[in-house]
Amino acid sequence: MFSALSALSAFSAASAAAARRRGAGRLVATTVVSGLVAAGAMVTAGTAVADEVPRSQGGATATITGLKTYGPAVIHDNGQDQQVSAGLFEMSVDNGGMLQTYCIDLHNPTQRDAKYQETSWSGTSLNGNKDAGRIRWILQHSYPQVNDLAALAEKAGASGLTEQDAAAGTQVAIWRYSDGADVDAVNPQAEKLADYLQKSARSMPEPKASLTLDPPAISGHAGQKVGPITVRTDADSVTVTPPADAFASGVKVVDKDGRPITSAANGSRLYFDVPKDSPDGSAALSLQASTTVPVGRAFASETRSQTQILAGSSESAVSATATATWAAEGAIPALSAEKNCAEGGVDVTAANAGDAPFTFELMDGEHTVAAGKSLTVTVPLREDQAYAFAVTGANGFEKRFTGMFDCKTQGSASDVTTQTVGEPSPAALDATSTGGTDLAETGGSTATPIITGTAIALVVVGGGITLLLRREKTPTRD
Repeated sequence: MFSALSALSAFSAASAAAARRRGAGRLVATTVVSGLVAAGAMVTAGTAVADEVPRSQGGATATITGLKTYGPAVIHDNGQDQQVSAGLFEMSVDNGGMLQTYCIDLHNPTQRDAKYQETSWSGTSLNGNKDAGRIRWILQHSYPQVNDLAALAEKAGASGLTEQDAAAGTQVAIWRYSDGADVDAVNPQAEKLADYLQKSARSMPEPKASLTLDPPAISGHAGQKVGPITVRTDADSVTVTPPADAFASGVKVVDKDGRPITSAANGSRLYFDVPKDSPDGSAALSLQASTTVPVGRAFASETRSQTQILAGSSESAVSATATATWAAEGAIPALSAEKNCAEGGVDVTAANAGDAPFTFELMDGEHTVAAGKSLTVTVPLREDQAYAFAVTGANGFEKRFTGMFDCKTQGSASDVTTQTVGEPSPAALDATSTGGTDLAETGGSTATPIITGTAIALVVVGGGITLLLRREKTPTRD
């Protein structure tokens, strides 16, 4: 139960569009991070327009608003003890809704007003963590999902448990599994809860996404149904917003039988119905829904800000965008990228639904994707590094991928501070603190530079980098 937040259902559609061109392309590293600009548009092949790709595969997008319910904890490391705030954050969801989260990235800072995006465990420090499922168990069996504090206290043997104790004890138990931290709650009742949760936790599977589209990019020939795109969601119903200018262009979003679609559900398969005489081009569709985001979903920041895990959700707005590219003949590439923590980089996938090979250069290497095939290349990245890539080619083809590569928990007790990034000095923490102050932060170093969405260090991918070719396959189609 989401006890601390009222249900919010304000929601608005968000459309996105992409400008794409067919032709050979090359992937290069850029030196500027651009903001993601989404504008609904139908695009033909004659204009050189940059296509900035959404960083996520869909779901909820939110802004962190503060550490709201918390108590003191002490981290022990290499003979050092450091007192920090441990507890429950709140986030405000874009277009309506509120989230409650705990930290799973103790040694990174929390950026004030940082933007977060729902993501899979594989794209966070939970990747490869054998105890990730135990963290989900803790979330399901403690505060705020369990808001009967008397019952929770009885199970934990922690009489007089307050909300602050419950939040602190839950966060401490999570840190023991997410970061392998030697950490104790200061309050004895909170510590009893932490010990109970740690000892009782059992592994649970990763929760499914609130809303994603698979794949996020497709391609095909004009005069055919381009697709399918499969909807994955826990919402009862999803609103489908067709491409901008769809009426004028004749492009429709349909089901497998060619019937126009305005709403969808989990498992729905969507197609772009492109008229035969359509000029080469591309379009984007957006899907929106209002749902309760599943407990245990991870939230990663666009900047270097602590990764969070969901503890509770009001009714919240979620969205996802997919793009389609079509042409009459030749190579017809569909490009996408996804962070891959297991491989230590970003997977750039090129699928070619055309009738001719698609050749592109990736740094110093040239790669060719045969007609009807796809190829994924992993670009290795350093930890805590911003990145910006652009796929460019003939006729003004350009597609950009940007983001932050943050896959590990690392550091020591000396790296942890109650400082909110942007404040001049660490905030003092009283053992009787009950919360409600400004982002009393549970991670980061006093030596960590302030990092914002528009001022972040970019990875420069040099000519000597090794690129990993991971797989080649035939794009799935009906």
